[in-house]
Amino acid sequence: MEMILTPDAKEFIDEWRDSRPHVVAHTSGSTGTPKEIRLLKSDMRASAKATLQFFGICENSTLYLPLSPDYIAGKMQIVRALEAGCNLIVEEPSNRPALTLPPTISEISLLPIVPSQVDAVLASPFRSTIKAMIIGGAPLAPEAELEVLKDGIPAYATYGMTETCSHVALRRLGNDCFDALPGFTFSLDERGCLSIKSETLSFHELITNDIVELHSPTKFRWLGRYDNVINSGGIKIFPEEIEKLITPLIDNTIRLYVTSRPSERWGEEAVIVTDSTRLPADLLDRVRELTGPKRAPKAIITVPQIELTRSQKIIRRKISD
Repeated sequence: MEMILTPDAKEFIDEWRDSRPHVVAHTSGSTGTPKEIRLLKSDMRASAKATLQFFGICENSTLYLPLSPDYIAGKMQIVRALEAGCNLIVEEPSNRPALTLPPTISEISLLPIVPSQVDAVLASPFRSTIKAMIIGGAPLAPEAELEVLKDGIPAYATYGMTETCSHVALRRLGNDCFDALPGFTFSLDERGCLSIKSETLSFHELITNDIVELHSPTKFRWLGRYDNVINSGGIKIFPEEIEKLITPLIDNTIRLYVTSRPSERWGEEAVIVTDSTRLPADLLDRVRELTGPKRAPKAIITVPQIELTRSQKIIRRKISD
């Protein structure tokens, strides 16, 4: 077992090996105020084993980490390596991961990244060493997903949250649906939101605020957050789906999101919020062609600055008037 660690990784390993039954983590704050939570080490082990089983990782594998151990994705990659007894290489987090390997190691068995690192990974001369890549933290833009598919790296989008000790389901890029990891099954609550059931983690059942289209107890298509759904004249509009349609029409450096504002006619209506002045002049018309008039955003609202969480996720604000 070969380990190349940063000071932060060493600090987390010390925390992992101490006598306490839990580690301290923080939620991202993308759906509310960030909060400190305690994760049971037994739950983290169970989550790690599910991922190891899914990818067939063993003691001869090499796990690479270009993310901060301060966040759950970084913590869990370290736990996976410790549980498998395999090689672990940790580098200081940046948007341009080095992906360099020592002479004794020839491939990266599993690489977790966030969307902002995709371009650098695809441009890396070492990308051919990557056998599997998981992308989480925020939705991957459609054009970025196409670029990963063209490159040929086996890659997956993750579904999960800090409370579930990282992901409980993975979506192979190019597919619409998420598949459960071993030990997890899914159902719907009365709102149409996903309920996660676990055979191995202590929560046993967790009700989310994610609206999904359930295909089977182990497969679903994600539609959006219950908190974000816009009810416009009885029609449900999922902002996340509208944003996917907008992304290919704009520069990838532009920040925006779809939210609601009051409407005398419809109760509420969709609008685009941005802090950029570089949106195409015909954007609303082009989006309307894709969504149809009833689901189309009715206006573009420019704000001085879009707020972000510590993990660089957009904080959505509804427009009050």
